[in-house]
Amino acid sequence: MPVKRLRSSFLQFFKFNLVGLANTAVDVALFAVFAALGIGNALAQALSYSAGMINSYLLNTRYTFRDQQAKGTSHLFDSRRLVRFVVLNLIVLVVSVVLLKILVSTIGIPVLIAKLGVTCITLVLNFLGSRLWVYKQVRYLSGGEQP
Repeated sequence: MPVKRLRSSFLQFFKFNLVGLANTAVDVALFAVFAALGIGNALAQALSYSAGMINSYLLNTRYTFRDQQAKGTSHLFDSRRLVRFVVLNLIVLVVSVVLLKILVSTIGIPVLIAKLGVTCITLVLNFLGSRLWVYKQVRYLSGGEQP
């Protein structure tokens, strides 16, 4: 891998993590509020994760993966990208709810510590899915980018 491409990938991962910190702050803060209100862990996770997901889509589309997107798809509501983003995040949400249940109910880890561990795992899954599928440039038969 050329040095320039490696540097670009590292910068993109760094940006993804900065956005991820903002998403995590939204997610964890809302999760803690919902838990304090007595909302069940699964529903609290779904609600807080959804709020973080909205933040993630907005910031990653405009900031992290801006240069990776095919020409003509930089606007926020590109339908193909939006559907892929939602599908990826629903998959990651299911993984997070299942892992949270296993860690809390089966293993007995305190819920906020389990939440932190689950967040670390889903961060990697989400970055790979975003980079390799959601924001992947569209290539045509000629091998060029979309006009």
